[in-house]
Amino acid sequence: MSSRATGPTGRNDAMHALVRNVVNTRYEDLSQGALDATKTFILDSFGVAIAGSLAPGVSEMLGVLSEWGGTGESTVLVSGARLPAPSSAMMNSFLMHNQEFDCVHDLAVVHAFTTVLPVALAVAEAQEGVTGRELLTAVALGVDVACSIGISSRAPIAHFRPGTVGAFGAVAAAGKVAGFNEATLSNAMGIVYSQICGTLQPHTEGAQVNSMQTGFNARAAVTAISLAARGIRGASEVLEGQYGYFRLFEGEYDIEDVLTNLGSVWQVERIGHKPFPCGRLTHGAIEAALTLKERHGFDAGDVEECEVLVPPLVYRLVGRPLEGEVPSPQYAKLSIPFVVAVALIRGTVFITDFWDEALHEPAVHELAGRIKVVQDLTITDENIMVPLQVRIRLKDGAEHELTLDQVLGHPDKPLSREQHLEKFQACWAEGADHLPRSNRDRLVNLVDALEDAPSVEEIVRLLVP
Repeated sequence: MSSRATGPTGRNDAMHALVRNVVNTRYEDLSQGALDATKTFILDSFGVAIAGSLAPGVSEMLGVLSEWGGTGESTVLVSGARLPAPSSAMMNSFLMHNQEFDCVHDLAVVHAFTTVLPVALAVAEAQEGVTGRELLTAVALGVDVACSIGISSRAPIAHFRPGTVGAFGAVAAAGKVAGFNEATLSNAMGIVYSQICGTLQPHTEGAQVNSMQTGFNARAAVTAISLAARGIRGASEVLEGQYGYFRLFEGEYDIEDVLTNLGSVWQVERIGHKPFPCGRLTHGAIEAALTLKERHGFDAGDVEECEVLVPPLVYRLVGRPLEGEVPSPQYAKLSIPFVVAVALIRGTVFITDFWDEALHEPAVHELAGRIKVVQDLTITDENIMVPLQVRIRLKDGAEHELTLDQVLGHPDKPLSREQHLEKFQACWAEGADHLPRSNRDRLVNLVDALEDAPSVEEIVRLLVP
């Protein structure tokens, strides 16, 4: 059992142990695996932000934030607009999440980089003079906080965890960048807890605002950092208090193993790539269907029916059928029948498959209507995404099936360096035609050697006109 850190009120709460670890950890304390993973997913996040600049809602959100005005202290990626730090963090978080292409910690169900990185960048730019080494340290620690809280839950996910625990991780990263001591960072955690938000209702409905929820929490994190720096006090028992996060947002939890392993187990090493721009819980079905298609040499037109047997979490969140109407992009990305139909017809799934014309394609809808998702009633764990089985019956009567115990992109089944760069380059090609082509390779090289970068502004300059 770990010893609990004591907060400003003298009471014990797991948050204070997390805060103490953030404050006391140096760059030199990070494992090589943590450093490598942090660099990999910083670049991945920049790539998906570039692709995210093409998504619906981008011009509307940027328009609102620009109309509000304020000091132009931080940069909106891809466009180059200058906004107050809370606004740029909100906008960049939305860019990173709106295509459902951003990296994720599968067990925690947290897209940690999507809040941690934009907040750390915004605060670093506003502060000026923050080095690449400091950014690496802050981001790795922020991801650690967010995912540590996420994996401690023992209850079915009920709120939008990428936003809620992402906010805590973002505060950790930004507080590290700002050089906060334990008391100030603890206050910032309490302040952001009063603002965190996120519901699965827009996720269920496929409403556009779903992908904005990480942005709302990114803005809240910068607000919390700014208020804590001015001496505002926040709640102390943020995680385990009578009305703390675990009781109100999660339910059952166990954080003792996490606290015991702080500083020796790095959650950023358990972050995984998303090879397809759709809900992570759909990826196993896509991978299995494509594997069967390649292995047995059939075409989409040969498929009579497809059954996908999935755990409860997958069934609940992405087992949704198409119900006769043309789906919204957000709904389609979270529908196994839709994305598997796309994969079988086109051989992959990419951001263009959720544009308006593609969403109307009759062949996709027809095939999706013959893809059935079934809950595996033998699985009782509400927080796992595998094992998963896909069975395809062809029109000639042949049947093929495949069971996956792990999904492509997970750290136990990772993308290769080549696949990682192919994804980044594909995103760049789609959304960065207004940027110098040479910036792409310069950015890859800069992130590879990020510990040597004298300031984060060097990174930002390569991502704007």
